[in-house]
Amino acid sequence: MHKKTITRALDLREKQNEGLFAKNYELPGLLIDAAKKNKITAYDNDSLALKLTSTELQERLKIPSAVPSINVNNPADTVDAFIAYGPDWRFQIPAVEEYLANDLYQLEIKEEIIFDKEKSKLIYNILSISLFIPADHPANIKGLQSIVASFSFDELKNNLFKNNPKAISYNTQNEAQHKNLADAFELRLFSSYIVKVSNAKDYYLADIYSDQTKGIMASQWAANELLEYEHHLWEY
Repeated sequence: MHKKTITRALDLREKQNEGLFAKNYELPGLLIDAAKKNKITAYDNDSLALKLTSTELQERLKIPSAVPSINVNNPADTVDAFIAYGPDWRFQIPAVEEYLANDLYQLEIKEEIIFDKEKSKLIYNILSISLFIPADHPANIKGLQSIVASFSFDELKNNLFKNNPKAISYNTQNEAQHKNLADAFELRLFSSYIVKVSNAKDYYLADIYSDQTKGIMASQWAANELLEYEHHLWEY
């Protein structure tokens, strides 16, 4: 009867989200590792239309460096490397560093909020989870948030989270009650704020309200509208 598509931002450094970011159980690390091993599919963005290759994913994870990258398959690059580092240039080239799991603390969740009239129930259907390189990370010299990859939540739930001892939301209060990540997301055991509500121009709230304060107010207003709508569902 009614549907809206919402995009929510999560900061894994928040206290309520620390279960998704526990040491050795970081959600970003789990996703990246599985994508590199081709256990799950990485996509270019949350539309889930264009798949990323392993090479493209690794390229997005590289930390920018002042040292120029060297393509060993390019003769011009290898000549430059020989001149710069000598005959042992292959062993002298600085290793390419990648962002680690605890560097990727910015996520976005895209979901549908559906009111099923037959069941008289509001349903939250998560479509995708996206990883971002934070704009405020010291190694991000551009100072702009950039996407690493997006993942289908259905694929994550069925192919990665279920029966996986590493896929847990860590319970700091009771270690006997860790939640599987599939359950943690479906039970909505996370803190987030709205950054986009479906619109014809596909604008983020920050695009509509250029002033930061107004953007924050718009996010809260969107959340309040959803709460009010849910509160009045009994009228249907």
